[in-house]
Parts: sequence; C-alpha cells; structure tokens
Amino acid sequence: MDIAMSFEPWHWLILFFVFLGAEALGAGGFLLGSAAASALVALILWISPDVSWPSQLMWFGIGSLLFTVAYWKFFRKVNNKSDSPELNNRALQLVGRTVLLDHDLPAGISKLQIGDTFWKVQSDRSVARGHNVIVTGCQGMVLLVMEQG
Repeated sequence: MDIAMSFEPWHWLILFFVFLGAEALGAGGFLLGSAAASALVALILWISPDVSWPSQLMWFGIGSLLFTVAYWKFFRKVNNKSDSPELNNRALQLVGRTVLLDHDLPAGISKLQIGDTFWKVQSDRSVARGHNVIVTGCQGMVLLVMEQG
C-alpha cells in the first residue's frame, strides 16, 4: 500500500499540533477548527482503523467547517470580554478624577492640564480658579467636566 494513501492516527495528531502551533503564531481563531477536526479524525481512525483516506479527508473537511463556524458563532465573544475595558482608553480612565483649577475655566471647550497632559475639556458653565472640577465623562478624547460642589 502506498504511504501517501494510508494515514495513521499519529499523522492526524501531528497535523493537530501543527495547526495549534500555527494558531499560537496569531491566526486569530481560524485554525482552531482545523486543529479540532484533525483530532476528531485521529480519534475516528483510532476507533476504526479501516476508514479509507477519502473518508478521512471528508471527515476532516466537514469537521473543519463545523468547528470553525461553531468557534466564530459561540466562543469568539469570550475572547473579547475584558475585566478592564478602559485599559487603553486614557480619557475613560480619568472619569471620576477631581482637579483643582489653577486658572479660570470658561464655559464650552477649553484646555486643562491633568497630570502632565493638556486635555480638551468641555464644561456647561464657567468655573473660577481655585475651585475643583470633576471629570464626569468623555466624548472621544474630550473630557466632560463640571464644578464639584
């Protein structure tokens, strides 16, 4: 029998690890379905060693498609959840922070130094120097502030 026409379970397990390794390099979930399908074919071939190679390839193709669709439909959203959604949003991290004004803050859009950064801020009314303002929210990179009191 020709070696190209006889797949063993360990061939499929090697393919499984190749797909997992390629996925670890950054495929974004596309290769997980193929890895699971190759593990499935290895299991089928281990249980029933007389499965022909066209049937193995058919199982691999169908399994790849089904596992990939299942991943994208059900499990992909799990990776997008974060316990710190404001991690890369500096403006959102400043919400709730109180700042003592060293200059008068006019109503509308102006600039305010918070830490070592000058921020665009928007206030409904003017606030005199020496008063505290609190960051109540943000619209893009514009901080919404109001007088604390």
